[in-house]
Amino acid sequence: LTLARLLGRHRDAASLRSAVRARTGRGLTGLAHLVTAVHRLDDVVVPARTRAALRTLVAWQDTTATVRDRWGLAAVFGKSPSTIALFRGPSGTGKTMAAGAIAAELDLPLFRVNLAGLVSKYIGETEKNLDLLFDAAEEADVVLFFDEADAVFGRRSEVHDAHDRYANLETAYLLQRLEDYGGVAILASNLHQNIDDAFVRRFDLVVDFPAPDAPGRQAIWERLRAGSAPIDPAVDLGLLAERFELTGGEIRNCCLAAAHAAAAAQRPIGMADLMRAVGRELAKSGRPVRRAAFGEHYAALREPGP
Repeated sequence: LTLARLLGRHRDAASLRSAVRARTGRGLTGLAHLVTAVHRLDDVVVPARTRAALRTLVAWQDTTATVRDRWGLAAVFGKSPSTIALFRGPSGTGKTMAAGAIAAELDLPLFRVNLAGLVSKYIGETEKNLDLLFDAAEEADVVLFFDEADAVFGRRSEVHDAHDRYANLETAYLLQRLEDYGGVAILASNLHQNIDDAFVRRFDLVVDFPAPDAPGRQAIWERLRAGSAPIDPAVDLGLLAERFELTGGEIRNCCLAAAHAAAAAQRPIGMADLMRAVGRELAKSGRPVRRAAFGEHYAALREPGP
């Protein structure tokens, strides 16, 4: 009856697929948040090695049935049905964007899991919450994305009291449910050195997201031209990429801040807008704002403006 109603309301395949997924994902409400994926892998600016690893993650989903079932290697090697990947690297290097791109390539919805909201101080409640999460995810067929995984999979310390012992049991239970999950689970970490090596060995893929080099930064800056925003011809994105060691997330912030400033002034985005945005981004993270790097735009950094 429900499917008949959906078919009556949604005539095209894309609209019907979206409606079905929205309904099946209701079980994840309060446990995870739907992330709207608007990028594909070709949009993610990462080193070739990282891109190859991401494509491997996608390709594995096409060969899983052959390797696990037809060839019987799951039984031979004791491989669980899940595919668990760890994305590790500094904040702003594209881990969340890549997770969305993976989901888009697989034509599956992406749900970000709030682990802090699942962990309970009451004994047994965390396990119940995890059971609800993974049961709902299995039913809906989604990609699960766990951000800041180091907070849960950190290096285990000695057990001094019942709290420490129970925390270790919770982590072990989470890992077991991850391995039993019949889909793709992606964990992200900014502090990968804090993740226990014993956990890392049980992940299928570890994908590194390093801070971009100058050519990578320029490729990200150039995305400013992908839209229809007016840009002053004097803007030198190559200079910005060469002088300022920013992550992709920081460059995104700078582009948007400069665009807002230009739109407020009803003029094209200029070099001064971008320089001012860079200066604010550096100051925000406590990094020095040096006159030599900003040149003629240094004085304008101290002027009030949008």
